[in-house]
Amino acid sequence: MVESTKKQGTARQLARWVAAAAVVGFLAGGMAGCGYNDIQRGDEATKSAWAEVLSQYQRRADLIPNLVNTVKGYAAQEKEVLLGVTEARSRVGQVQQQANPTDPGSLKQFESAQAQMSSALSRLLVVAERYPELKSDQNFRELQAELAGTENRITVARKRYIDSINAYNVLVREFPVNLTAKVLGYAPKPQFSVENEAAISKPPTVDFGGGQSAPAAQPAPAAQ
Repeated sequence: MVESTKKQGTARQLARWVAAAAVVGFLAGGMAGCGYNDIQRGDEATKSAWAEVLSQYQRRADLIPNLVNTVKGYAAQEKEVLLGVTEARSRVGQVQQQANPTDPGSLKQFESAQAQMSSALSRLLVVAERYPELKSDQNFRELQAELAGTENRITVARKRYIDSINAYNVLVREFPVNLTAKVLGYAPKPQFSVENEAAISKPPTVDFGGGQSAPAAQPAPAAQ
């Protein structure tokens, strides 16, 4: 009798475990079917792309002190332009530390600061055209080449981020994934401004061959 009771208890316990496993499996399958895994992947893709954007903009900011000091060695009288670049870098540093890509206001402020930085750099490179000795300085030429390369990497990083946000936003708006997203608190994310992305993508350049200077890059518009 006791042995029979033990067997019945074991059987009931096993049945509960099987039922629990079935429920977990059902829920996991249901969540996967409703796009939970896709949402997670999309969200991580946007975070990774944003980290790369920050990294490349920081790389640009890191070049500026040496660039300013090099220009100052040949064109110390260009105080207004040099100060403009230094102040723009300071603003970028402050904004970048607090940048929140999920907050439209914060993203707009971030883009505005980076646009001011681009504009200040363009003015500095135009000023460099007036100083032949500066244009022929090896350190300045190397810094300008590094800056151009960094601007290209910024363009690539921005495009990757824009694409990742577009894909994520489409995902969380589509049925039935939108239901899962709503339950889990995943909302569409604000996007970079892209109206003039082609112009933004062109890095500021200077012709070191003594000819006409290339057009300076236009500053990026703020996010809407």
